[in-house]
Amino acid sequence: MSPKVLCIEDNPDNMLLAQRAIQALGYTFIPALNGQSGLDIAARELPDVILLDINLPDIDGYAVAAKLRASQDQALATTPIIAITANALRGDAEKVLAAGCDIYMSKPINIQELMTRVQTICEKKA
Repeated sequence: MSPKVLCIEDNPDNMLLAQRAIQALGYTFIPALNGQSGLDIAARELPDVILLDINLPDIDGYAVAAKLRASQDQALATTPIIAITANALRGDAEKVLAAGCDIYMSKPINIQELMTRVQTICEKKA
């Protein structure tokens, strides 16, 4: 079974870019358009990796990461989270990591770097 990657992203262009990258790896891509649907889908699907936008329309990515880390389901609470954000000011990376994300990536995304990071995580889990 191919690894599952959940992408919580409200921007359709960014979602399509991530989808193409993840599917090029042969992985299953699962989209979520806001934080709450991302949490619901994550609990149901138990993805191998979560790509998380920080600036979401309902609950922000910091809250999503905190809720994932607080999950009673150990598999969900330890799922690797890659934060993908336009927040690129001094201290933003630290804030993202403090919220429970494992990796910080700023937009615009370097697709090759994203693919490498996702692939590395999935190979370690295999």
